[in-house]
Amino acid sequence: MEKEIEYLGNAVNSPERPFLAILGGAKVTDKIAVIDNLLEKVDKLIIGGGMAYTFLKAQGYEVGKSLLDAEKLDYCKEMLKKAEEKGVELLLPIDTVVTKEFPNPIDAEIPYEVVDSTAIPADMQGLDIGPKTRELFAKAAKESKTVVWNGPMGVFENPVFAEGTIAVAQALAETDAITIIGGGDSAAAVNSLGFGDKMTHISTGGGASLEFLEGKELPGIAAADDK
Repeated sequence: MEKEIEYLGNAVNSPERPFLAILGGAKVTDKIAVIDNLLEKVDKLIIGGGMAYTFLKAQGYEVGKSLLDAEKLDYCKEMLKKAEEKGVELLLPIDTVVTKEFPNPIDAEIPYEVVDSTAIPADMQGLDIGPKTRELFAKAAKESKTVVWNGPMGVFENPVFAEGTIAVAQALAETDAITIIGGGDSAAAVNSLGFGDKMTHISTGGGASLEFLEGKELPGIAAADDK
């Protein structure tokens, strides 16, 4: 717990700069407070995974059958505006790996293609970041001194759509930056890919690490402080 407070706390409150946060995962709803709080702290913010499509839609692009948090479009517009006002570079996928059907079972082999994120066909859905985006995100990671990562870049349970998550994990393994992996899927991905020992800190907190990034006071930490 001490390590958790030291790394997550320092990352959020007094990071070595440039400070980059990488957020992935499915829904904007799950990360609303995190995005809002991190825009007060970071120099760059990367948004990948399923939640990127709501941001792309908020910019006026069509996203086909990709995951969309339609009720959060206005919120995404607000966050894009806030990033601009704060001088935070907000990076979204510039190309996307698309398919006609979601794989069933999840690790099934299915045909796919790569398209620009601004030109996702109406009958296709994005399931991972494309090769140009992998390079863009890896470059941002390597230029940073502190990186916090929470959430995969695609449907990483399927080898075809795991490349984006692997590329981010590899970039973090190769950088000299302080690298902090929020729990859950990101921790599972990093460990299963064999990059665990290359990271500065892997949070075991899962949802709690997200709440920490939201700026919430956690009951366990408050109780420990009282002692």
